[in-house]
Amino acid sequence: MSTATQMQVKIRLPGGPLFDGEVIQINAVAQDGAFGILPNHTDFVSALVPSVLLLTQPDGAERIFGIDEGLLVKSGHKVEIAVRRGVESHDLETLGHTVDAFFEAVEDDERIARSALSRLEANMVRRFAGLRKDPTP
Repeated sequence: MSTATQMQVKIRLPGGPLFDGEVIQINAVAQDGAFGILPNHTDFVSALVPSVLLLTQPDGAERIFGIDEGLLVKSGHKVEIAVRRGVESHDLETLGHTVDAFFEAVEDDERIARSALSRLEANMVRRFAGLRKDPTP
């Protein structure tokens, strides 16, 4: 096994990528607690819980993400992270507000979509009910 100093990390959302780049350390939270990953860590899979995901880049810069539940897969020097919802923030102090605003907007969009779907379903039921009426006088 080669000794590496970096990992290639990809964070993916259902709608597309959230992050793709080189990192030297990952800090995440699973159901059984927080953990850290360095480039030569053994391969593994972990279910992530809603939490803060912290990535340290080679230049020492930290990338902070608020994530919903997800899955982390480390294989060799590549780490794939798939999350339902996630958002990046510049610092921990503003992360709470950023996450709240983002998730609130997503919930509003989901509420609008559910409402539109309900209207479509009601319209379909009315049309099918109209087809069942006897057309003879």
